[in-house]
Amino acid sequence: MASTLSEAYRDHPQFLHHIKPIDFSSVRSLPDSHAWPQNFVEEANGGGSGSSIPVIDLMDPNAEELIGFACEEWGAFQLKNHGVSLSLFEEVEAEAKRLFALPAKQKLKALRSPNGATGYGRARISPFFPKDMWHEGFTIMGSPFHDAKQIWPHDYAPFCELMENYQKQMKVLAEKLTGIILRILKISEEEAKWVGSSGSTGAVQLNYYPQCPEPNRAMGLAPHTDTSLFTILHQSQTEGLQIFKDQVGWVPVRPHPRALVVNAGDLLHIISNARFPCVLHRVVVNRVQHRYSVAYFYGPPLDYVLSSPLADEQARFRGVTVKEYIGIKAKNLGKAISLISTN
Repeated sequence: MASTLSEAYRDHPQFLHHIKPIDFSSVRSLPDSHAWPQNFVEEANGGGSGSSIPVIDLMDPNAEELIGFACEEWGAFQLKNHGVSLSLFEEVEAEAKRLFALPAKQKLKALRSPNGATGYGRARISPFFPKDMWHEGFTIMGSPFHDAKQIWPHDYAPFCELMENYQKQMKVLAEKLTGIILRILKISEEEAKWVGSSGSTGAVQLNYYPQCPEPNRAMGLAPHTDTSLFTILHQSQTEGLQIFKDQVGWVPVRPHPRALVVNAGDLLHIISNARFPCVLHRVVVNRVQHRYSVAYFYGPPLDYVLSSPLADEQARFRGVTVKEYIGIKAKNLGKAISLISTN
């Protein structure tokens, strides 16, 4: 349940409330708060490999095999013919633009509280990095009624209805993909009985990366993995997302018309016994274009015990519930996986 997911994050407050997002529309030069160390940014903007993640047609008779290969080799793929209408993505992106174009004082009415999980604000990963990111976000778990009403007291209903519909359609797709992935891993029906239940967890994140006066000194979203089974991302046609692949480096995920990006999260890495890597990813910014994206994070119920239920293999991780893992990651961003490793 979405409210339960909110409660899981509420147990691990982040004291960012006093650090308000800047008004990007009024910034003419890069403030020191957003100027990243030069060696980090040079490395970040150096991605330009000719490699690219696989593009998979869900209607392809070999889709299951292709998804398994992509998850093993990349931890990510782009998915086309996924069954979700292009018009829905266009409507959601239009609403995101309407939201982020509001005056800063209006958006700040829905600023996340320290123990809040939804609303407007900075990325949850912010405390783990030395500088701020060139990014605004709006997080939704379940109905966005409360937060939307703060922003649009008399015109919140269209936003709420659209976001609730988006979550429903993303959940259907996520359940379909989960069924495929669990078959690939040969996980039993008993282990997979949570799929399709009301207890599965989901959240939507609207992202905005404004034009940046000095993109070579800024970072849109710092490198991280997702605390999810997997994430389904709709990105606008503006480039910026990059994933890290061992022995290749940072690889741009170039927008593919009508395709969604699917990337493995920590929870999939755990239940696959490290067969599927949880992909490290980041976002770089540019000087001439705004960039928008919408992420849907999907996972098992909070009380589901994450383990490696694969036959003939030694478990590489100790069993923890989803809720316990969220708590570990909230305090140890890049080290959470290693803290439950049995090696």
